Amino acid sequence: MASNYFNLKGKICLITGASSGLGVHFANVLANEGATVILAARRADKLGSAVESIRKDGGSAYAVTMDVANSDSVTKAFAVIKAEYGGLDVLINNAGVADEPKKFLDTNEQDWNWVMETNLSGAWRVARAAALQMVEAGTEGSIINIGSIYGQHTGVMKVAYNVSKAGVVQLTKSMAMELCRKNIRVNALCPGWFLTEINDDYFASESGQRYIQGFPARRLGAMEDLTVPLLLLASSSAGAYMNGTSITVDGGLVESPI
Repeated sequence: MASNYFNLKGKICLITGASSGLGVHFANVLANEGATVILAARRADKLGSAVESIRKDGGSAYAVTMDVANSDSVTKAFAVIKAEYGGLDVLINNAGVADEPKKFLDTNEQDWNWVMETNLSGAWRVARAAALQMVEAGTEGSIINIGSIYGQHTGVMKVAYNVSKAGVVQLTKSMAMELCRKNIRVNALCPGWFLTEINDDYFASESGQRYIQGFPARRLGAMEDLTVPLLLLASSSAGAYMNGTSITVDGGLVESPI
């Protein structure tokens, strides 16, 4: 019985920010469990490569162009999803950006707005569109907002990012309390440091390697470390009674002694 807990056969899953990094991994994980995955991002060329790779492995995958920072783009993408796939069962709300490390006094309004518009407003925009579609269809849905350990604890030189991810955690809780009566669960997955194309240059440096040695686990997270937490929240069997929670996957980093 337990072996079927993560089975997502017949489910339609949308993954935003799916042209690289965590988004590509999430799409592969869900496709491997039988879901039809819809990969969304701004970069149509990279989406095509990711979709082709999933299909070569026997998965069912499609692409839709979506800029989460643009209301019209989100509206058009969800219209395509409804027309071509009938709606959604699962949303992985993953799209996000990070600015270069910058002191609070050096962060200008453009820096702030750029991060907020994607990480927080974009997450709200996509989550709302998905929830409206799920409610209209009477779907037993799951929305997983991708947060960060910096939404739960602070860090220096990244004020806009920290605040945006704290907002995602609070967005998750607020949505969960309202949407549970609509048969929609909302949870957050909060990764620590994982190697992606955004940070690979830094972690290859001497400074980056020293930073890693200060982690309790003394290593970065591997993509596979996120697989089971993701499936737990996505599955209506395994995670049926999970709502409004944030799962931290960081090797104990945020609990490190001061």
